[in-house]
Amino acid sequence: MSTDRIDLYLLHWRGGTPLAETVKAFEQLKAEGKIGAWGVSNFDVDDMEELMKVPGGNEVAVNQVLYNLNSRGMEHDLLRWCRTRGVSVMAYSPLDEGRLLANPRLSKFAEDRGLTAAQVSLSFLLAHEGVIAIPKTSSPARAVENLHAAFIEFTADDLLELDAMFPPPRSKVPLAMI
Repeated sequence: MSTDRIDLYLLHWRGGTPLAETVKAFEQLKAEGKIGAWGVSNFDVDDMEELMKVPGGNEVAVNQVLYNLNSRGMEHDLLRWCRTRGVSVMAYSPLDEGRLLANPRLSKFAEDRGLTAAQVSLSFLLAHEGVIAIPKTSSPARAVENLHAAFIEFTADDLLELDAMFPPPRSKVPLAMI
């Protein structure tokens, strides 16, 4: 199997190249049909605002950030910022490198609803408009389990209980990264 294009090409770290040059290169690759879309990773609101000032910067499709029940800082402002501008948020490490699977309170919450901790963790993220999650697995059974998370709907009480276990930020915090 082969392909002649990359669906989504991400700038994972800003590095030393000016954003204008990077965006120009991304847009050229897109125009040539070599990529379908491009995005950034670990950009906070100030980075995104800077990106929007660059010619073509408004073409950004996604911002990949650390986002999970244990790392909710981006909910304070970045999630809303991206949503209002049509930029998807790609949650990396949505299971907090497996730590959420070992959380006894989350496991009990999940068990009480006939779910797994992974399903609850993923479904919580997917319930936010414009958020996609990229869980890691090498198990076909786990992949199917993860798929079912997309169809779970929490009640308002469920969400309040999750907020009590994993409090959302009350103020701006630095964007978490691993």
